[in-house]
Amino acid sequence: MKKNAEVDKDEIYKFESMATEWWNPNGKFKPLHMLNPCRLEYIVDQIKIHFNCDYDSLEPFKKLRILDIGCGGGLLTEPMARLGASVVGVDPVEKNIKVAKLHSEKSGLKIDYRISTAEKLLAQKEIFDVILNMEVVEHVPEPKSYLLTCSSLIKKDGLMICSTINRNYKSYLWAIIGAEYIMKWLPKKTHEWNKFIKPEELCNYIEQSDLKVIDRRGFVFNFLKWNWSLSHKDLSVNFVISSIKN
Repeated sequence: MKKNAEVDKDEIYKFESMATEWWNPNGKFKPLHMLNPCRLEYIVDQIKIHFNCDYDSLEPFKKLRILDIGCGGGLLTEPMARLGASVVGVDPVEKNIKVAKLHSEKSGLKIDYRISTAEKLLAQKEIFDVILNMEVVEHVPEPKSYLLTCSSLIKKDGLMICSTINRNYKSYLWAIIGAEYIMKWLPKKTHEWNKFIKPEELCNYIEQSDLKVIDRRGFVFNFLKWNWSLSHKDLSVNFVISSIKN
């Protein structure tokens, strides 16, 4: 039987056990809540620049169809909907989608949430202007095959934004020892260091998927200011890559 390139049963079980925590800023997804303003700033800027959106509009993404793949509880999906986009939020974890749907309904937002995968969307001939592929690729069994499927879901000249964690000694110290064991921001074994991907590896996977890399940035945490910021140079732990469909 063919191995699924994007669904790992152990990963699904891991996130099922944390699903009710998505919207708790002090819960098990506290690191994402802390990172969210920084990554949202980057996402919004990249989309506005690429699609020449109206910076003065309250709904600058109104003409765009956006896929938030591995959407979890909807921490990024909801802001995209508020900015006017037609948004599809997809996650293979049923409990995540239930939480996301409930929260969006309470927030008065219309979002197309689905228990699904990139492969299923491709089989359904779905197509998008933008794919948000945030903190997902380090959890899939076959990143190269997964990204190729994602590329097939993007319109010509469309945009994909993909973030993950670098694989080096610093990321092991910060993302696993620091975040999971010392700070206890995440449950132990949330991440597996050997699944982390170096920036040059991710760029290669992306460019082998008929996409062109247009930007690379790091997300850097400042312990003195206790916040995240974007960096053009420091991609040593968390980083993000933007690419366009050829």
